[in-house]
Amino acid sequence: MKITQIEAWQVDMHLTEPYTIAYETVDQASNIFLCLETNTGINGYGCAAPDLQVTGEMSGDVIQAVKRAITSVLKGSDPLRPAFLMERLKSVIPDRPSALAMVDMALQDLLGKVAGLPVYKILGGYRDHMKTSITIGILPVNDTIKKAKLHVKQGFKSLKLKGGKDVAVDIERVRRVREAVGWQIELRFDANQGYTVDETMQFVKAIKSAKLKLIEQPTPRGQPDMLGRVTREVSIPVMADESLMDLRDAFRLARRNLVDMVNIKLMKVGGIAEALQINAVARAAGLEVMVGCMDEAALAIAAGLHFALARPNVVYADLDGHLDLLGDPSAGAVILHNGILYPTGRAGLGFDLD
Repeated sequence: MKITQIEAWQVDMHLTEPYTIAYETVDQASNIFLCLETNTGINGYGCAAPDLQVTGEMSGDVIQAVKRAITSVLKGSDPLRPAFLMERLKSVIPDRPSALAMVDMALQDLLGKVAGLPVYKILGGYRDHMKTSITIGILPVNDTIKKAKLHVKQGFKSLKLKGGKDVAVDIERVRRVREAVGWQIELRFDANQGYTVDETMQFVKAIKSAKLKLIEQPTPRGQPDMLGRVTREVSIPVMADESLMDLRDAFRLARRNLVDMVNIKLMKVGGIAEALQINAVARAAGLEVMVGCMDEAALAIAAGLHFALARPNVVYADLDGHLDLLGDPSAGAVILHNGILYPTGRAGLGFDLD
């Protein structure tokens, strides 16, 4: 089996509604789609969601990576040797994690299609569905409550609230949302690096009665000791997100007991295969794992879901990045029902692009 043709194209998608986090407001997303054609007529598909703030890439960087590196490495090669191909690619484009993730997805997709199995079953098949949270960006308190009630009505059982700009407002927002949605709904909070240690401790103490499930990346990514201090001193689990970019970061966080949990995003770490290695480090250290996402098309969300379904210690999912995208060519790559995500059940990642 050989890869005979490689095609990549950019799709710009507006969001149904812009959202705000601690350091930016987002109203559109650009994803790069990849098709690996083979001499057997089986195609593999992947997707990149570059983000300059998180992955260090823009869309043009991914397209250039395809032209300058990915095509030369992959064309004419055997796609059923994904570990060999990904190691070669990592040596030539080490600073393009979402481009690597895109290729890894396409290779995993091909492997599953050749085997006639969904990717999550090949990887371990621990579960076959998973609850996801849905994110509410930084909004005025009353608007946040309206959003929370709407999502609960839609069937979601877990809400993730964004904050990090104003501790006092964040405290009010969490308390009011808890009052509005009751105690059966799980609440998570993501400060996106917006707090100091003292602000984090003030926040956690003030919202203790709201019973947050976790707090995600409260302090700046470049200050691991701050994150460790928060973890030691607060009463709820602390999760690293931006502080976890690769396998070495996972080792450092685990070795120094700086966090209770880690958020693995395929776009940050370079794909499913790399995520599995990071997950192994987390499991060895007794850290729980959440699979997260960027503003990703449903095909990339499917890849994250297949990874999460394969391993027992991936206990949380935050895979909602596709829900507000208009014109997603991979819509339908995952199935959402009452806040639960399911794979399509088809071979590979479960979706073929037109």
